[in-house]
Amino acid sequence: MSKRILVSSLVAVAVVGGVAAGGFAMAASSDTEPTVKKTEPTVENTTVRYVAPSGTAAGSLTFTADTSDDSGIQGLKAVAWPARSKLDPTEAEMLHVDSATCSPTTDATSRCTYTLKVTREEAADLDKGTWYVSVLATAKDGGTAFVPRAATAELTG
Repeated sequence: MSKRILVSSLVAVAVVGGVAAGGFAMAASSDTEPTVKKTEPTVENTTVRYVAPSGTAAGSLTFTADTSDDSGIQGLKAVAWPARSKLDPTEAEMLHVDSATCSPTTDATSRCTYTLKVTREEAADLDKGTWYVSVLATAKDGGTAFVPRAATAELTG
């Protein structure tokens, strides 16, 4: 993964909020309506593996995680970055990175895999040493879980 890929994966986004003037909205709940407690997704059993390119075959960096939420998993966003870069993506930036492929294993759990192909040229430019994978899991009910350092890999020469 080249610096070009890292830079293009993280796009700075400015969000401008507006306040609507001139009115208030109020909501009341009835004592007969049940209170639904929304849980946040979990990200567990994470692994990351780097395979350097060899011969004519491309290499890859593959991250895998089991994600779960009582409503089910909508998706997982992931980005790998070298520790030395001090990139440290935020939850807001994670909305604009690559998506993992998630396959349900139960109604509430999915196995998500993020694979990034690495060419010989890109591998030559990679920072060697510690790399982190940051993830943002999103549940079907809208709950999110941001894990800034979901996994660590050591890339060697």
